[in-house]
Amino acid sequence: MITTVPAERDTRIDVLRALALLMIYIDHVPGTIFETLTYKNFGFSDAAEAFVLISGMSVALAYGGKFQPGNRLFATLKMWRRTGVLYASHIVASVASVAIFCAAGIFFKRPDLLWPNNIGALISNPPEALLGLATLGHQIGYNNILSLYAVLLFLAPAILLLTGYGTVLVLALSGGLWLVAGLWQIAPPNYPEPGFWFLNPLSWQFLFTIGMVSVLHVRRGGRIGVNRWLVGAALFYVAAALVWVHSPLWGRENWLGLPAVITGFDKTFLSLPRLLHILAVSYLVVAIPAISRLFRRRTDHPLAILGKRSLPIFIAGTVIAMVAQVIRIVSPGNLLDDTLLIVTGIAMQFALAYYLEWVSRLGWSDKVKPVREPHPVLAAAPLPAMTSVR
Repeated sequence: MITTVPAERDTRIDVLRALALLMIYIDHVPGTIFETLTYKNFGFSDAAEAFVLISGMSVALAYGGKFQPGNRLFATLKMWRRTGVLYASHIVASVASVAIFCAAGIFFKRPDLLWPNNIGALISNPPEALLGLATLGHQIGYNNILSLYAVLLFLAPAILLLTGYGTVLVLALSGGLWLVAGLWQIAPPNYPEPGFWFLNPLSWQFLFTIGMVSVLHVRRGGRIGVNRWLVGAALFYVAAALVWVHSPLWGRENWLGLPAVITGFDKTFLSLPRLLHILAVSYLVVAIPAISRLFRRRTDHPLAILGKRSLPIFIAGTVIAMVAQVIRIVSPGNLLDDTLLIVTGIAMQFALAYYLEWVSRLGWSDKVKPVREPHPVLAAAPLPAMTSVR
């Protein structure tokens, strides 16, 4: 019998995902001074782009090797089962968010708390809004990412199937869908309220696909070339974006009569400047070893543990952020109060991650299976896999 010794887990994706989760939590408690310090203040993209790109990479690592002829149906069913978990998680987080604001409205006798974050439709029109909530057409504010991720994971088998016909083909098809959706403003509609999904899956699938394809390319023996001119261009773009977001130019959507998806900063349709920014930042992480090494930590590092337990941490962070929002509305405080809110919320997320890690080591794996982001050993980690092109 041949025994395979698993390689040590590469923690860089875990650490990056943990940082994205923490920044999402801080951004979901708007109005604090800490919101001005998160990733979104340093360029065109924000933590949502980082989360989706990392999710695409994680899905490729978890299922790419299993999606082989003869096993594709089983792998597809596993991905769709995971999609069901994400859908259920989204519903739970959404209902919890509504309940928190409703409870605060009743307890503090504040009817105005029944209307923020798209909750008002559930109060004024419950039958249609509940139907919309169940069918993802009505999404509670700050509860948009899991619904997007569920749709993208549902589409993942098709992406994996297309990669068998060539990387260029799948990227061309995905990019074409992104461009068409942006040009003609095609997105899943809201229901019963007017408008589109806040994060359009027809647009965001391009970033998710890029993450998947990059990992699959490396796992199949490919390399991510490091070109000094491309590194220079990425550095220039990231630096220019930093200046831009703090100038009067930030927010202007149309230049030279071109469509907003090409020149604007719209998040719903993932405009080109946002897409290029997260790709430039990611390329610099890959291309510059000193940066890459910053994110390689021991498996017992707090950020590595937090990132490994990303789904329950994301749900907990969402619920805690809703409580923090209510507290800030009911009792606006000073810097010390905001600091306590943010620090306490982050501490609770780390406590949950450590609890889940502890439970998983008790030998209860046949009875208790902690929910985690699909992310096996990064035996073919994409970050260091590169060649130097001069």
